[in-house]
Amino acid sequence: MDHRIGQNTPPAYAAGTDPAFIPGLTPPRPAAAKERPPVPADAVPGSGAAPEPQAETEAAEAAEEAAAEEEPRPAADGPAFEVSDRRGSITVDSTGVILQLDGETAEFDWAEIGAVETNTPRFGRQITVTVHATNRHSYNVRIEAPSRNLLKQWATELDTVLDSYFEAGSEAAG
Repeated sequence: MDHRIGQNTPPAYAAGTDPAFIPGLTPPRPAAAKERPPVPADAVPGSGAAPEPQAETEAAEAAEEAAAEEEPRPAADGPAFEVSDRRGSITVDSTGVILQLDGETAEFDWAEIGAVETNTPRFGRQITVTVHATNRHSYNVRIEAPSRNLLKQWATELDTVLDSYFEAGSEAAG
């Protein structure tokens, strides 16, 4: 008699291998599209050559969204700070804080920023900026400076810019 070595139960799908296994993770398919039978072009007069107006509005909305994403941010009115290295960048201006790392960008307006923390190690050439949002999440970026002297200069400039915006915000609120 032969005995198998290993599991006796068949493997089951899990969320790690099949995202559709978890209900609600993927949106349900619209039922209206399944119920409508295809209509031949000659059955309805005038519908063969004219495009659907819904498709035109969806295309126009998509174009507007793309244009809105490509619009540049307004020019900075007050002091600004910007540093970058080969992987990321940090920008602080009157509109807020922008953190960028490996092509991913996080933009924060001053209204959604609870605190900004800077950290420069005693030994090393990296500055770490952490944005603590009002929704209790934090986001950080580490930028490498070419020299220790430039790192110290970045730290003082960043503190000056952050102080000016946080003091302006506290005066406006009070």
